Amino acid sequence: MNLQVAKRLQQTEEYYFSKKLREIDEMNKAGAKVINLGIGSPDLPPHPSVIAALNEQAQKPDTHAYQGYKGIPALRQAIASFYKRYYRVELDPEKEVLPLIGSKEGIMHICMTYLQEGDEALVPNPGYPTYRSAVNLSGATVVDYDLEEKNGWLPDLDALAKKDLSKVKLMWVNYPHMPTGARFNAAFAEKLVQFAQQHNILICHDNPYSFILNKQPQSLLETPGAKEVVLELNSLSKSSNMAGWRVGMLVGKQEWISEVLRFKSNMDSGMFQPLQMAAVKAMELGPEWYADLNKIYEGRRNKVFQLLELLNCTFDKDQVGLFVWAKIPATAKDGFSLTDEILQKTQVFITPGGIFGSNGNGYIRVSLCKDEKVFDEVLERIQSKFKS
Repeated sequence: MNLQVAKRLQQTEEYYFSKKLREIDEMNKAGAKVINLGIGSPDLPPHPSVIAALNEQAQKPDTHAYQGYKGIPALRQAIASFYKRYYRVELDPEKEVLPLIGSKEGIMHICMTYLQEGDEALVPNPGYPTYRSAVNLSGATVVDYDLEEKNGWLPDLDALAKKDLSKVKLMWVNYPHMPTGARFNAAFAEKLVQFAQQHNILICHDNPYSFILNKQPQSLLETPGAKEVVLELNSLSKSSNMAGWRVGMLVGKQEWISEVLRFKSNMDSGMFQPLQMAAVKAMELGPEWYADLNKIYEGRRNKVFQLLELLNCTFDKDQVGLFVWAKIPATAKDGFSLTDEILQKTQVFITPGGIFGSNGNGYIRVSLCKDEKVFDEVLERIQSKFKS
């Protein structure tokens, strides 16, 4: 039987980490003890009150049925209150909030709602690979826009404006930026909103890292005029240590929320109600939760700085988020060759920057999702096996 995959999959490869994790698994089966510093999966638990809320709600006999596609009112209200408290953004919980089963599904939902063959979407290089994959799966065409260290990893909007943008329907942006750790820039945000207004482009802002090592969380929707041109995704995966719980959100203009819901309602059912109630509890946590979490990440980041110095990499100590982004030494061919060499010699996996786009080829990315004691072992391995 000659069964071919659909055209939409022909430009979409298996996710890099999916393949690399299989390689690491085979190494571990052969006796290696690989330390994975690649993936940003928080190793710390959620707040005890969040776990308690899940347990309490799951014990009730009437919380296990199918749920509505829009999420329970308490969750939508919690999201709106969360945005007002931390981002200074007013949202109508009934019309401008859509809970998601993780924000990653929202990336696909937006692309499938608005893009089709003949359309174009602006995607950052380097940037989160899922933006590119979702655009390709929709049938639309990816148009890269360059991010470079010399520009603070911000797009050159003036250069973009000189291009033919007539087919561009949406633009993916992500600040604090993954993978580079570039901070949200309010002055740039104003220019971005103006750019979108001038060129009739929907800005899709992916905002899961705003609390990590960042004292002032910000939303693109806080920018004057943003609600007319911006949809924003957010998530509890990083800020609340709930990556496996799959709780995200899409916020923005009522018209767009309703249109995305039309697609989403054909793809999944509502989120498990006890999870929704636990998410409510997570979003009620005060600033002390984020401050305590960031103290832990600060200690880990200092260890990563030591690691990168051992590797003769250069980096910006002002970057934020769940990773550290670093430029490789001139002696290394590219990030792929350097990380492969490190993996083979020390059994430590670090992410090559090239998986995020060609502009990342000269960089590597290190996750902060390991205990300081693990980073101490990594430092020992690098010193004894890589530097010798």
